[in-house]
Amino acid sequence: MQEDYYIGAYWGPRKETALECARRAELFLRGLARCEPSFGQWYRGGRGAPRGLPGHLVSPAVEELEKLLLISRSRTDVGKEIIERLGFSRLMWNAKEEATDLHLTCGGYSPWGGPNSCLLKPPGQGPVRERLLRVPVLAEVLTCMVTAWDPDYAMASSSEMVDLVEKRGSEVRMGWLTYLSRRLGKLPPLPAPVRIEPVGKLGWLLVLSPEPMTASNPEHVAFTARIRELLDRAGLIERPQPVPASE
Repeated sequence: MQEDYYIGAYWGPRKETALECARRAELFLRGLARCEPSFGQWYRGGRGAPRGLPGHLVSPAVEELEKLLLISRSRTDVGKEIIERLGFSRLMWNAKEEATDLHLTCGGYSPWGGPNSCLLKPPGQGPVRERLLRVPVLAEVLTCMVTAWDPDYAMASSSEMVDLVEKRGSEVRMGWLTYLSRRLGKLPPLPAPVRIEPVGKLGWLLVLSPEPMTASNPEHVAFTARIRELLDRAGLIERPQPVPASE
């Protein structure tokens, strides 16, 4: 069974302007272009897209990214007023067929609006998927995400593995590769073959295996669950829930 892999970074409420988010997005997009040749250009939807192209070409310039984020803000059903606390959201892709999707949600600061995130979903088949699902490339992509967005955690995994290992809906998710911010706590000793690499002064990148970790392999599932349990005991997995406002 072919599994549904994705790369995601997540962080809690963080109030940022469209300009601040655009600067992060520019850093990320320029980093992505160095990770994989097909990540050098991105497109968005909208009327009047040039014929023959996957959509409107997205410029990685800060000024253009800021404009795209500003027009992406959520609005109320009545009055169409901007909901500032929900931040910005933008979906992009890099091809017509066998596309990699990129979804940014940033600048949100409502405890009830869901996490801010940066999600990269490779195609289900083809050479881009084959190139991307290797440890050196995934580690480079995750490092780009972390450097640009400073998330609480990030991971590369299959959805199937997450479904098998995750125990709470709001917890830090474990993957084949997992990044943990130093904000979460202190990293405990972990068994071989886990490789731990620092990501600057921001946190640690954990590589559980040099080969792909699959949900179809019981040993892979058991090992991922074991690492999750060790991190949970160290207080690195549970994420605090928002506290209801007092009346």
